[in-house]
Amino acid sequence: MKYIGIAEAAYLLGVCRQRVQQLLYAGRIKGAFKEGRYWRIPLFNGKMPQIIPGKRGPKGTWRKRPQQAKTYIHVNTKIIQANRKKVDKDPVICVRQGNRVKYCHKVDILGGLCRVVYDPYHPQSCGATVWVEVNPVVAELIGKSNPLITQSFATSFA
Repeated sequence: MKYIGIAEAAYLLGVCRQRVQQLLYAGRIKGAFKEGRYWRIPLFNGKMPQIIPGKRGPKGTWRKRPQQAKTYIHVNTKIIQANRKKVDKDPVICVRQGNRVKYCHKVDILGGLCRVVYDPYHPQSCGATVWVEVNPVVAELIGKSNPLITQSFATSFA
């Protein structure tokens, strides 16, 4: 079992250090103990500390708020150009959410209904190495919601 300190627990739970200390003194973090001057907080399933629910007041709201920062998906063309000369291809799709950045080869959107793919080993027939795959259900919903988009789909695939 992996143990962490107050600062790491606060970061994982999305609360301040003082709130974690309040939870520790109230005995509401499962398996936590004090070793000398420092608290040792166990991670359950290797991911998060486990909080015992309180008996009074409203339920805790940490990590239950809707996402505040927009998510942007960016395709880095400079990395695509550099990958042409490499055997091992670097990921070119950049997902930015607030101050977090993650590079990857594939991004699933809406639980797999849409997908942005980078596959230089198996390009499309037109030669594209980056493309967006859309489930037919989503394309049908787009067509029903906006007839102008349907016309553009019809003219672009005709």
